[in-house]
Amino acid sequence: MPEHVSYASPAQVPVSTSGPGTEVDTNSTLEVRDRAATYAPNADELVSTFVPDPGVDTAPAVAPPQQTRKRTAPRTVGTRVTAQPAFVLHSYPYKETSLIVELLTRDFGRVALIAKGAKRPHSQLRGVLQTFQPLSTGWTGKNELRTLTDADWVGGLLPLEKTALLCGFYLNELLVKLLARDDAHPALFDHYVSTLNQLAHNEPPPIVLRKFETALLKETGVAADLARCADSRGRVKPGIQYVVDPERGPRPARDNDTAPRVAGKTLLDMEREEYTDPATQAQSKQLMRFLLAHQLNGAPLNTRQILIDLMQL
Repeated sequence: MPEHVSYASPAQVPVSTSGPGTEVDTNSTLEVRDRAATYAPNADELVSTFVPDPGVDTAPAVAPPQQTRKRTAPRTVGTRVTAQPAFVLHSYPYKETSLIVELLTRDFGRVALIAKGAKRPHSQLRGVLQTFQPLSTGWTGKNELRTLTDADWVGGLLPLEKTALLCGFYLNELLVKLLARDDAHPALFDHYVSTLNQLAHNEPPPIVLRKFETALLKETGVAADLARCADSRGRVKPGIQYVVDPERGPRPARDNDTAPRVAGKTLLDMEREEYTDPATQAQSKQLMRFLLAHQLNGAPLNTRQILIDLMQL
């Protein structure tokens, strides 16, 4: 499980205020598109986020040493929650002056809260409810949609810029679309923090994203063991080509298979989080795209479409 870390000052990234709905919608896509063009006007730079160059050494950079930051334990009093670590994933308008905010929390998973008055010019919440900033939050209520009562910035991450910014929105979109509400995943929360930290320290985005995608599927219980053959129940063999059944796991490839073929070595590398081999990088990208599409039931990812659009500019 990733280590707890402390960070420098956070990025001041405006909260998305796209149209109604609990998923990232078309207006959010346009907002992210505009900001991606501002922070990363070079489309080739964005391409490297999802399409690793086999000729480039993408071994993870060593991040500066971090110190452990003490965290106040979350408290619950009846239906009231206080001091809960959280990140804003997405927000959209609610009535005239409020927002509905989707949070990723350490102990309660993804939650939806009404931030009353957050759109008013002098609201204290207006400057706090920013994406990619560690928050201490509180709320009250029994229903699925509860009321935000407190949100404080607790010292955060380095700013996400250029390619890292688009990667951050990609992470948030995956979490909004794949995490059920009120389903706690503390280990995934820690992995999210670690991933943002790695992106902020300019570690290779393709490698960082593959690790997070794999952790997301494992933590939500939908990923089979990639290192064990579904037919033989033994470990996969490095020299054999496999296809991965999203429900059962790897099995030897057949002539009529349409799913991506991956070498057993790639599957073993992914288990060890070892991505220095260019073949592992390329095959793991195709495999994760296939597995995520299955879990999304074919629904497109807006951030991925933005990347494709920018490549055509």
